[in-house]
Amino acid sequence: MTVWPATTRLSRRHLLKHGTLFMAGSSLAMSQLPRIARGEEKPQRIARLGIVTDSHFADRETSGTRHYRESLTKMKEAVSRFAEAKIQLAVELGDFIDAAPTVEEEIGYLKSIEKVFAGCQVPRHYVLGNHCVYTLTKQEFLAQVPQKKSYYSTDFGDLHLVVLDACFRADGVDYQRQNYDWTDSNIPREELEWLEADLQKTTGRSIVFVHQRLDVEGHYGIRNAAAVRRVLEKTGSVMAVFQGHNHLNEHRQLEGIHYVTLAAMVEGSGAQNSGYSLLDVHANGLLTLEGFRQHTDRQLEATPSTRKR
Repeated sequence: MTVWPATTRLSRRHLLKHGTLFMAGSSLAMSQLPRIARGEEKPQRIARLGIVTDSHFADRETSGTRHYRESLTKMKEAVSRFAEAKIQLAVELGDFIDAAPTVEEEIGYLKSIEKVFAGCQVPRHYVLGNHCVYTLTKQEFLAQVPQKKSYYSTDFGDLHLVVLDACFRADGVDYQRQNYDWTDSNIPREELEWLEADLQKTTGRSIVFVHQRLDVEGHYGIRNAAAVRRVLEKTGSVMAVFQGHNHLNEHRQLEGIHYVTLAAMVEGSGAQNSGYSLLDVHANGLLTLEGFRQHTDRQLEATPSTRKR
Protein backbone atom coordinates (compact mmCIF):
# COMPACT_ATOMS: atom_id res chain seq x y z
CA MET A 1 0.00 0.00 0.00
CA THR A 2 1.25 3.47 -0.79
CA VAL A 3 1.94 5.50 2.38
CA TRP A 4 1.34 9.20 1.85
CA PRO A 5 3.64 11.74 3.56
CA ALA A 6 2.05 13.93 6.22
CA THR A 7 2.29 16.91 3.88
CA THR A 8 0.28 15.21 1.14
CA ARG A 9 -3.26 16.53 0.68
CA LEU A 10 -5.83 14.91 -1.58
CA SER A 11 -7.66 17.34 -3.81
CA ARG A 12 -11.38 18.03 -3.40
CA ARG A 13 -11.79 16.69 -6.95
CA HIS A 14 -10.29 13.39 -5.85
CA LEU A 15 -12.39 13.21 -2.70
CA LEU A 16 -15.56 13.87 -4.68
CA LYS A 17 -14.70 11.22 -7.21
CA HIS A 18 -13.53 8.46 -4.91
CA GLY A 19 -14.89 9.34 -1.46
CA THR A 20 -12.81 9.96 1.63
CA LEU A 21 -10.69 6.82 1.45
CA PHE A 22 -7.89 6.40 -1.06
CA MET A 23 -6.00 3.17 -1.50
CA ALA A 24 -3.46 2.44 -4.17
CA GLY A 25 -1.68 -0.82 -4.80
CA SER A 26 0.83 0.76 -7.15
CA SER A 27 1.68 4.04 -8.80
CA LEU A 28 0.23 4.68 -12.23
CA ALA A 29 2.89 5.55 -14.78
CA MET A 30 2.48 8.85 -16.58
CA SER A 31 2.33 7.04 -19.90
CA GLN A 32 -0.80 5.24 -18.73
CA LEU A 33 -2.70 8.42 -18.01
CA PRO A 34 -5.01 10.00 -20.63
CA ARG A 35 -3.31 12.55 -22.85
CA ILE A 36 -5.18 15.46 -21.26
CA ALA A 37 -4.33 14.26 -17.72
CA ARG A 38 -0.62 14.20 -18.67
CA GLY A 39 -0.75 17.94 -19.24
CA GLU A 40 -0.38 17.84 -23.01
CA GLU A 41 -2.06 20.49 -25.14
CA LYS A 42 -5.83 20.48 -24.64
CA PRO A 43 -8.15 20.70 -27.64
CA GLN A 44 -10.49 23.68 -27.77
CA ARG A 45 -13.59 23.09 -25.67
CA ILE A 46 -16.86 24.22 -27.25
CA ALA A 47 -19.30 23.12 -24.53
CA ARG A 48 -19.40 21.80 -20.98
CA LEU A 49 -22.43 19.88 -19.73
CA GLY A 50 -23.40 18.48 -16.35
CA ILE A 51 -25.20 15.11 -16.47
CA VAL A 52 -27.15 13.19 -13.83
CA THR A 53 -29.51 10.24 -14.09
CA ASP A 54 -31.91 8.08 -12.10
CA SER A 55 -32.17 10.11 -8.92
CA HIS A 56 -35.57 8.48 -8.23
CA PHE A 57 -36.26 11.06 -5.55
CA ALA A 58 -39.23 10.25 -3.31
CA ASP A 59 -40.13 10.82 0.32
CA ARG A 60 -40.31 7.11 1.05
CA GLU A 61 -38.40 4.42 2.88
CA THR A 62 -35.37 2.70 1.38
CA SER A 63 -36.15 -0.31 -0.78
CA GLY A 64 -33.29 -2.70 -1.39
CA THR A 65 -30.35 -0.65 -2.66
CA ARG A 66 -32.45 2.40 -3.52
CA HIS A 67 -32.17 5.23 -1.02
CA TYR A 68 -34.84 7.56 -2.36
CA ARG A 69 -34.67 10.38 0.18
CA GLU A 70 -30.89 10.67 -0.06
CA SER A 71 -31.08 11.75 -3.71
CA LEU A 72 -31.95 15.26 -2.57
CA THR A 73 -28.60 15.62 -0.76
CA LYS A 74 -26.74 13.84 -3.55
CA MET A 75 -28.24 16.22 -6.12
CA LYS A 76 -27.15 19.22 -4.04
CA GLU A 77 -23.54 18.02 -4.23
CA ALA A 78 -23.80 17.50 -8.00
CA VAL A 79 -25.26 20.97 -8.55
CA SER A 80 -22.56 22.53 -6.38
CA ARG A 81 -19.83 20.78 -8.38
CA PHE A 82 -21.48 21.83 -11.65
CA ALA A 83 -21.45 25.45 -10.50
CA GLU A 84 -17.75 25.24 -9.64
CA ALA A 85 -17.04 23.73 -13.05
CA LYS A 86 -19.06 26.46 -14.79
CA ILE A 87 -21.22 24.17 -16.87
CA GLN A 88 -23.20 25.71 -19.71
CA LEU A 89 -25.98 23.12 -19.89
CA ALA A 90 -27.45 20.53 -17.49
CA VAL A 91 -29.12 17.26 -18.47
CA GLU A 92 -30.99 14.72 -16.37
CA LEU A 93 -31.46 11.40 -18.17
CA GLY A 94 -34.74 10.29 -16.63
CA ASP A 95 -36.31 8.75 -13.54
CA PHE A 96 -35.90 12.11 -11.86
CA ILE A 97 -38.57 11.02 -9.35
CA ASP A 98 -40.11 7.79 -8.16
CA ALA A 99 -43.71 6.71 -7.69
CA ALA A 100 -46.16 8.16 -5.21
CA PRO A 101 -49.67 6.94 -4.37
CA THR A 102 -51.28 10.20 -5.55
CA VAL A 103 -50.68 12.78 -8.27
CA GLU A 104 -50.41 15.55 -5.69
CA GLU A 105 -47.77 13.71 -3.69
CA GLU A 106 -45.72 12.89 -6.77
CA ILE A 107 -45.82 16.49 -7.95
CA GLY A 108 -44.50 17.36 -4.50
CA TYR A 109 -41.54 15.03 -5.07
CA LEU A 110 -40.92 16.66 -8.43
CA LYS A 111 -41.03 20.18 -7.03
CA SER A 112 -38.53 19.26 -4.32
CA ILE A 113 -35.88 17.74 -6.58
CA GLU A 114 -36.43 20.35 -9.30
CA LYS A 115 -35.83 23.15 -6.79
CA VAL A 116 -32.38 21.67 -6.16
CA PHE A 117 -31.60 20.93 -9.82
CA ALA A 118 -32.62 24.46 -10.78
CA GLY A 119 -29.64 25.65 -8.77
CA CYS A 120 -27.52 24.84 -11.84
CA GLN A 121 -28.71 28.23 -13.18
CA VAL A 122 -28.08 27.20 -16.78
CA PRO A 123 -30.44 25.81 -19.45
CA ARG A 124 -31.69 22.42 -18.24
CA HIS A 125 -32.93 19.44 -20.25
CA TYR A 126 -35.15 16.65 -18.94
CA VAL A 127 -35.42 13.17 -20.41
CA LEU A 128 -38.56 11.34 -19.37
CA GLY A 129 -38.02 8.02 -17.62
CA ASN A 130 -40.60 5.35 -16.95
CA HIS A 131 -40.79 6.32 -13.26
CA CYS A 132 -41.36 9.98 -14.14
CA VAL A 133 -44.76 9.09 -15.59
CA TYR A 134 -45.78 6.17 -13.38
CA THR A 135 -48.41 8.23 -11.57
CA LEU A 136 -48.18 11.47 -13.56
CA THR A 137 -48.92 12.19 -17.20
CA LYS A 138 -46.20 13.65 -19.38
CA GLN A 139 -48.02 16.98 -19.40
CA GLU A 140 -48.15 17.03 -15.59
CA PHE A 141 -44.42 16.35 -15.36
CA LEU A 142 -43.47 18.97 -17.96
CA ALA A 143 -45.67 21.58 -16.28
CA GLN A 144 -43.27 21.52 -13.32
CA VAL A 145 -40.03 21.99 -15.31
CA PRO A 146 -38.91 24.58 -17.90
CA GLN A 147 -39.58 22.31 -20.88
CA LYS A 148 -42.63 22.07 -23.12
CA LYS A 149 -41.99 18.86 -25.09
CA SER A 150 -40.91 15.36 -24.22
CA TYR A 151 -38.75 15.08 -27.35
CA TYR A 152 -37.07 17.91 -29.24
CA SER A 153 -33.72 19.26 -30.43
CA THR A 154 -31.78 22.42 -29.76
CA ASP A 155 -28.49 23.94 -30.86
CA PHE A 156 -25.68 25.21 -28.67
CA GLY A 157 -23.26 26.91 -31.02
CA ASP A 158 -22.23 24.23 -33.52
CA LEU A 159 -23.42 21.45 -31.22
CA HIS A 160 -26.80 19.84 -31.91
CA LEU A 161 -28.54 18.27 -28.90
CA VAL A 162 -31.41 15.80 -29.25
CA VAL A 163 -33.68 14.71 -26.39
CA LEU A 164 -35.70 11.54 -27.11
CA ASP A 165 -38.75 10.09 -25.39
CA ALA A 166 -39.03 6.28 -25.36
CA CYS A 167 -41.88 6.21 -22.84
CA PHE A 168 -44.39 4.79 -25.32
CA ARG A 169 -46.00 1.38 -25.53
CA ALA A 170 -45.64 -0.68 -28.69
CA ASP A 171 -49.09 0.53 -29.77
CA GLY A 172 -47.90 4.14 -29.62
CA VAL A 173 -49.76 5.08 -26.44
CA ASP A 174 -47.93 7.37 -24.00
CA TYR A 175 -46.90 6.03 -20.62
CA GLN A 176 -49.09 7.50 -17.87
CA ARG A 177 -51.06 6.48 -14.78
CA GLN A 178 -49.52 2.99 -14.59
CA ASN A 179 -50.83 1.98 -18.02
CA TYR A 180 -47.61 0.29 -19.18
CA ASP A 181 -45.11 -2.51 -18.69
CA TRP A 182 -41.69 -0.90 -18.18
CA THR A 183 -40.06 -3.47 -20.47
CA ASP A 184 -42.23 -2.27 -23.38
CA SER A 185 -40.45 0.98 -24.34
CA ASN A 186 -40.54 2.31 -27.88
CA ILE A 187 -39.77 5.29 -30.11
CA PRO A 188 -43.04 5.65 -32.06
CA ARG A 189 -43.17 6.21 -35.82
CA GLU A 190 -44.01 9.92 -35.54
CA GLU A 191 -41.00 10.56 -33.30
CA LEU A 192 -38.72 8.44 -35.48
CA GLU A 193 -39.77 10.35 -38.61
CA TRP A 194 -39.19 13.63 -36.78
CA LEU A 195 -35.73 12.44 -35.67
CA GLU A 196 -34.70 11.49 -39.20
CA ALA A 197 -35.80 14.86 -40.60
CA ASP A 198 -34.13 16.72 -37.74
CA LEU A 199 -30.75 15.02 -38.19
CA GLN A 200 -30.82 15.43 -41.96
CA LYS A 201 -31.05 19.18 -41.72
CA THR A 202 -28.46 19.74 -39.00
CA THR A 203 -24.99 20.86 -40.05
CA GLY A 204 -23.28 20.40 -36.69
CA ARG A 205 -22.22 17.43 -34.63
CA SER A 206 -25.01 15.82 -32.61
CA ILE A 207 -25.37 14.28 -29.16
CA VAL A 208 -28.49 12.29 -28.25
CA PHE A 209 -29.99 11.87 -24.78
CA VAL A 210 -32.49 9.11 -23.94
CA HIS A 211 -33.51 7.18 -20.82
CA GLN A 212 -33.92 3.58 -21.98
CA ARG A 213 -31.01 2.00 -23.80
CA LEU A 214 -30.48 2.05 -27.56
CA ASP A 215 -27.49 -0.32 -27.60
CA VAL A 216 -28.97 -3.49 -26.09
CA GLU A 217 -31.90 -5.84 -26.44
CA GLY A 218 -33.99 -7.17 -23.57
CA HIS A 219 -35.71 -5.50 -20.65
CA TYR A 220 -33.52 -2.38 -20.53
CA GLY A 221 -33.45 -1.83 -24.28
CA ILE A 222 -35.86 0.11 -26.46
CA ARG A 223 -37.77 -2.46 -28.49
CA ASN A 224 -37.21 -0.78 -31.86
CA ALA A 225 -33.65 0.28 -30.98
CA ALA A 226 -32.22 -1.15 -34.23
CA ALA A 227 -34.50 1.09 -36.30
CA VAL A 228 -33.54 4.11 -34.21
CA ARG A 229 -29.82 3.34 -34.57
CA ARG A 230 -30.17 3.18 -38.36
CA VAL A 231 -31.60 6.70 -38.31
CA LEU A 232 -28.75 7.92 -36.09
CA GLU A 233 -26.16 6.36 -38.41
CA LYS A 234 -27.49 7.84 -41.67
CA THR A 235 -26.18 11.40 -41.47
CA GLY A 236 -22.84 10.72 -39.78
CA SER A 237 -23.48 13.64 -37.44
CA VAL A 238 -24.16 11.73 -34.22
CA MET A 239 -21.12 11.44 -31.96
CA ALA A 240 -22.68 9.83 -28.92
CA VAL A 241 -25.81 8.72 -27.13
CA PHE A 242 -26.06 9.15 -23.34
CA GLN A 243 -28.58 7.01 -21.47
CA GLY A 244 -29.56 5.78 -17.99
CA HIS A 245 -32.23 3.30 -16.86
CA ASN A 246 -29.89 0.33 -16.28
CA HIS A 247 -28.25 1.86 -13.15
CA LEU A 248 -24.70 0.96 -14.24
CA ASN A 249 -21.73 2.32 -16.15
CA GLU A 250 -21.23 0.89 -19.62
CA HIS A 251 -19.84 1.97 -22.97
CA ARG A 252 -20.28 0.50 -26.44
CA GLN A 253 -19.40 1.81 -29.87
CA LEU A 254 -21.67 0.73 -32.69
CA GLU A 255 -21.12 1.91 -36.27
CA GLY A 256 -18.95 4.77 -35.03
CA ILE A 257 -21.43 6.07 -32.43
CA HIS A 258 -20.58 5.93 -28.72
CA TYR A 259 -23.36 4.63 -26.45
CA VAL A 260 -22.67 5.60 -22.84
CA THR A 261 -24.83 4.33 -19.98
CA LEU A 262 -24.45 6.16 -16.66
CA ALA A 263 -24.91 4.80 -13.14
CA ALA A 264 -27.93 5.77 -11.04
CA MET A 265 -27.71 8.43 -8.34
CA VAL A 266 -30.22 6.57 -6.12
CA GLU A 267 -28.20 3.36 -5.66
CA GLY A 268 -26.52 3.00 -2.28
CA SER A 269 -26.41 5.08 0.86
CA GLY A 270 -24.09 8.01 1.45
CA ALA A 271 -22.44 10.60 -0.75
CA GLN A 272 -19.85 8.11 -1.94
CA ASN A 273 -22.62 6.16 -3.68
CA SER A 274 -23.87 9.07 -5.73
CA GLY A 275 -22.91 9.65 -9.36
CA TYR A 276 -22.73 12.56 -11.78
CA SER A 277 -20.53 13.65 -14.67
CA LEU A 278 -19.05 16.60 -16.50
CA LEU A 279 -19.05 16.25 -20.28
CA ASP A 280 -16.63 18.41 -22.25
CA VAL A 281 -17.18 18.64 -26.00
CA HIS A 282 -14.13 19.68 -28.00
CA ALA A 283 -13.82 21.29 -31.41
CA ASN A 284 -12.01 18.25 -32.82
CA GLY A 285 -14.91 15.98 -31.87
CA LEU A 286 -13.33 14.54 -28.72
CA LEU A 287 -15.77 13.99 -25.84
CA THR A 288 -14.25 13.94 -22.36
CA LEU A 289 -16.44 12.53 -19.60
CA GLU A 290 -15.22 13.27 -16.08
CA GLY A 291 -17.10 11.03 -13.67
CA PHE A 292 -17.63 11.75 -9.98
CA ARG A 293 -18.39 9.29 -7.20
CA GLN A 294 -19.70 6.18 -9.00
CA HIS A 295 -19.47 7.54 -12.55
CA THR A 296 -16.59 6.51 -14.82
CA ASP A 297 -14.10 8.75 -16.65
CA ARG A 298 -14.07 8.26 -20.42
CA GLN A 299 -12.45 9.79 -23.49
CA LEU A 300 -14.56 9.21 -26.58
CA GLU A 301 -12.77 9.81 -29.86
CA ALA A 302 -14.67 11.17 -32.86
CA THR A 303 -15.08 9.05 -35.96
CA PRO A 304 -13.85 10.44 -39.31
CA SER A 305 -17.38 11.45 -40.34
CA THR A 306 -18.04 13.52 -37.22
CA ARG A 307 -14.47 14.79 -36.87
CA LYS A 308 -14.67 16.71 -40.15
CA ARG A 309 -17.87 18.58 -39.29
